[in-house]
Amino acid sequence: MVKNVGQVFLIDDKDRAILKRLIRDPTISDNQIAKLTGMPVKTVNRRRKALEENELVSYHLNVNMGREGTGRFMARHLYIIEFKLGFPQSRLVKEIKEEPNVRTIFTVHIYESHIAETDGHTALIMLVEGRSDEEINEAFNSKIIPSLKKNHGEDAITNVKTIRLGDPIRIFHNYIFMVNMEKGKIREDWSDSAIFVE
Repeated sequence: MVKNVGQVFLIDDKDRAILKRLIRDPTISDNQIAKLTGMPVKTVNRRRKALEENELVSYHLNVNMGREGTGRFMARHLYIIEFKLGFPQSRLVKEIKEEPNVRTIFTVHIYESHIAETDGHTALIMLVEGRSDEEINEAFNSKIIPSLKKNHGEDAITNVKTIRLGDPIRIFHNYIFMVNMEKGKIREDWSDSAIFVE
C-alpha cells in the first residue's frame, strides 16, 4: 500500500501491478484490473484511490492534432525563454498563476511548458504548435512574447532559443509511439516487464 516516508511515497508489488495496468490503459476499470491481477475489486479500488489522492497518478488526454490526427497543427517548435539573472522561479510561478492568458491564447498554441534553469537563469521551456513554422513564429512573436513581457516585465526576457521538432518518440517513460502504441493504448503484446514503474 502507498506509504509516505518523509517526502517520498513507497509503493509495493500490488501497487505496481495496478500501475502497470493503468499505464497500459488509463481507461481500464477497477473490475478489469482485479480480473487481470487476481486482486479483489475492493483492494484495487482502495489502492487506486490512494494513488490518486497522493497524486502519484494523474490522467491526461492527448488529442492528436498533428499530421496523423486532426491535421490542425503540422509543426512544433521547442522554445527556451531565458529570464534575466535575479528573476526567481517563485516569482515566475506566482505571475503564471495570475496570468489571464494562461486560459486563452496560451491554450491554443502551447502544447506543453515547463519551468527550467539554464546557466543560472530561470527559464521557460515551451512546445509551441502551429499549422506551419511561419504560424508558430507569428504566434510566438505577436502573442506569446508580448503576453510574457506584459506579465513579467518588458526587460524580463534576456534570450530565446528555438528548435524545430519532429515526431515524438517517447513520453512519460513508457509510451513509445512508433514502437508500442496502437489505437491510443500500449499494445496488448507489449510485456508488463517492459513497463517502467518505480
